Amino acid sequence: MILHITPRAAYRPGRPHRAASLDTVGFVHCSDFGTVHLPANRLFAGRTDLILLEIDPARLDVPLRWEPGDPPTPDGVWFPHVYGPIPPDAVVAVHDFLPAPTGFALPAALAGTAG
Repeated sequence: MILHITPRAAYRPGRPHRAASLDTVGFVHCSDFGTVHLPANRLFAGRTDLILLEIDPARLDVPLRWEPGDPPTPDGVWFPHVYGPIPPDAVVAVHDFLPAPTGFALPAALAGTAG
């Protein structure tokens, strides 16, 4: 499974999910369970309107590529990039994504499924 961070208001269940980055950089930024905190803390610090889309890569009908972060991270972590809108049936779960006092971390509901 891969994860996509999005504002709750931007997600429309039952419709393909088209992040703004699809128009600006050509893909939808995603993360895996071990790296989702990196872009969350770097780009979304303090936001309380976010959700995580849990995506089954086998259900994507567009290319998925693992590539360096955009922008690249200092430690060279690679992230999954989805090259097209995310089909509604590829989103297998939606999770609230709220920061803790120390920043974002993988939600407890997902912690037991990571790996």
